[in-house]
Amino acid sequence: MMSLFPRDIISTAEAIIRDFTAAGLMLSTAESCTGGLIAGALTEISGSSAVVDRGFVTYTNTAKIEMLGVHPETLQRFGAVSEETARQMVHGALFRSRADIAVAVTGIAGPGGGTAEKPVGLVHLAAKSRAGALVHRKMFYGDIGRSEVRLATVRTALEMIVSLR
Repeated sequence: MMSLFPRDIISTAEAIIRDFTAAGLMLSTAESCTGGLIAGALTEISGSSAVVDRGFVTYTNTAKIEMLGVHPETLQRFGAVSEETARQMVHGALFRSRADIAVAVTGIAGPGGGTAEKPVGLVHLAAKSRAGALVHRKMFYGDIGRSEVRLATVRTALEMIVSLR
């Protein structure tokens, strides 16, 4: 079967769908720089409707506020690409869905948009379970190209989902 995603991403997504189905767990995603690719990788797998509750694509700050409940003050003080924003995004995705586990990503895929403080390739990811576990990762993928930053982010997000299972 041909896929839109590289084999390693599909293998991880298959394992998540299999394991979450067996455990009766649901998940949701909150995505900015990946624009829905995490949800897309998961829903590439047959049977994913038993696991994937919903995905929030919140590319703008307004969407983050309206759809996920990110505080405007957080965005003003720390910016969209920050640990604080990723944490609020994942909290919103978890509690505005029926998911047991949620993952959120916000970053700068490039080629433009980077600064000295927040360079192209910087991504903040957060994963949270209803049981209370929360994991944050700050990744510096570098200026490796927009598609590669986005795919690297999908890989990391899927790994984080596995780690909370």
